[in-house]
Formats: sequence, C-alpha cells, structure tokens
Amino acid sequence: MSDGMATCNKVAEEERIGWRSLDPSVYVKITLIALLLWWFFRLEIDNVVYRWATDPSWSHGFLIPLFSLYFLSRHTRDIVTLKPKVSYLGLVLLIGCFIFYTLNVVYFHIGYFQPLTLIAAIGATVLFLGGWELVQYTWLPIIYLVFAVKLPDRVYTGLTIPMRMFAARIASALLSMVRGLEATAGGVVIDVIYNGKQMDPPLDVAEACSGMRLLMAFLALGVAMAYLHYRPVWQRLVLLASTIPIAILCNVVRVTVTGFIYVLGDPKYAQGLYHDLLGMGMLPLAFGLYGGLAWFMSNLFVDEAQMQKNVIVRRRN
Repeated sequence: MSDGMATCNKVAEEERIGWRSLDPSVYVKITLIALLLWWFFRLEIDNVVYRWATDPSWSHGFLIPLFSLYFLSRHTRDIVTLKPKVSYLGLVLLIGCFIFYTLNVVYFHIGYFQPLTLIAAIGATVLFLGGWELVQYTWLPIIYLVFAVKLPDRVYTGLTIPMRMFAARIASALLSMVRGLEATAGGVVIDVIYNGKQMDPPLDVAEACSGMRLLMAFLALGVAMAYLHYRPVWQRLVLLASTIPIAILCNVVRVTVTGFIYVLGDPKYAQGLYHDLLGMGMLPLAFGLYGGLAWFMSNLFVDEAQMQKNVIVRRRN
C-alpha cells in the first residue's frame, strides 16, 4: 500500500514539473530577449514568412517551428530542472551574429545567410543564458529551423534541372512500353508519338514536377520521424538517407502517371488542379514506403534481451 502511494506521489510530482513551474522572471527574460531578436531581425522574419505564404515549394515552413517546439517539449523536465550557467562565449557569438548580419545586409548581400544568421543568433542566445547543458537539449530544435529557409536560387535550380531530366528519362522509358506509343526525352521535355501521330504540345516536366517540393518537405518530416521513434542509430541513419531516393521515386511515379493521363486519357486532367492533386497524392505513397522500410528494419533484427523479458515460462504442477 505504501509503495503504491509513493508511486502516486512521484507521478504527481513529475506532473507538477512543467513550464508553469518556472519562475515568472524567467518568462520576463525570455520575452525581452525574443523582442530584441524580433526587432533586430524583423525584416528577415517578415521575408521568411512571406515566402512560406506565397511559394508552394516552401509552404511546409509553417510546420517547421511547430515541430521544433514539440522537440523542445520532449525535454521539458530536463530543461525546467536544469540549473543554467551563463556562458560568455554565447554572448560573443551573439554579438558576432549581429555584426555579421549588418555587414551582410550592407556589403555582402548574400541572401541565404540572413535567415541562417537569425538561427545562429537563437543558438548563441541559448548558449549565453543556459550554457552547454542547455544546448544539449535544444540543439536539434534550433538546427531544425534550417528546413524552413529557402535554398539559394542557384542551388535550387541546379538541383531541380537534373531531377527533372531524370524523371523525364524514366517516364519516357515507361511510356514507350505501351504498344503504339513512342516517347523520347530531350532534356526536360518528352516528345510523344501515339499511333503514328505526334502529340502537340510535348509533355514538359515543369519545375513543379522536379520533386524538390516533395524532397524538402519529406526530408524535414523524415528527420522528425527518425528522431521521435526510438530505434538504433544505424536504423535512424538509414531512414534519414532513404528520404532522398523515396522522394525521387515518388516524383518519377508522378511524372509517369501524368504522362499516361496526358496520352491515354484527357490532357486537361494532367494540368491545373488535377496536376496539383496528383502531386499531393504522392505524400501518402512516400509515407507508405517510408513506413514499410521502418517496419522492415524493426522486424529484421530481434532484440534477444527483449525476447527474454517477454518469454513467460509456465510449469505444470
């Protein structure tokens, strides 16, 4: 009876340890620092949010801060009970972020570094106020914010063109397997001849069909799933690495299905709203492949220690 009461008291005590148990002065400090960061980086924050709202390729950015907060909440007890130690290295790095951001805006004009400097400033602030012990619980939520930052146009274009060409080649090969249909990929354009008649206009693998939108969103979600589900490190690395080929495969499926609809069906169903809906349909396929891989690895190796715990030996009297 006493053991049961002790357990209940322990659970109740753990439930009381939460964000509400922090001293109000901590929230005042957090608010003041947040306002300082917002004031200094306000233009950059507005630009990032505007990109999320207007560019479909980066609309997943709205979810990234929510995932970061959820990662943070998983260490609530550790953070709340932590005795913070001020690190002046964090203060030096924070001042360095302010200086670099100003120089970048005035002289360097490297747009991609501006939102990254904001993320670095958040990390420097955490180091300054809580020391390295606090950093060990917050480094992933902070770095995860990088997934919400748009890649430089040169890098983005350099990645999309090869992916579009690859999807065009695979889709043309699959389309050519149909009797009476001959498809030839020329760069990102697929010329189609069906029953001796060349279809005009040719099938163009547009930038929206490059797979980068799916790749960036799925890579961010893949990192979250690999982190949230407890499994050996090697399995997490495999799951994380698998997000790239899975996203590319799903994009090839999308381009191929679009080609079949364009040639064998009605071209109007291969563009506009129908085209966007087909792209959204690739997410369930991607998660299905990802989940299947996770299930396969979980059942490929059996933990002998866990099996011994689950084995119950019954003896007959």
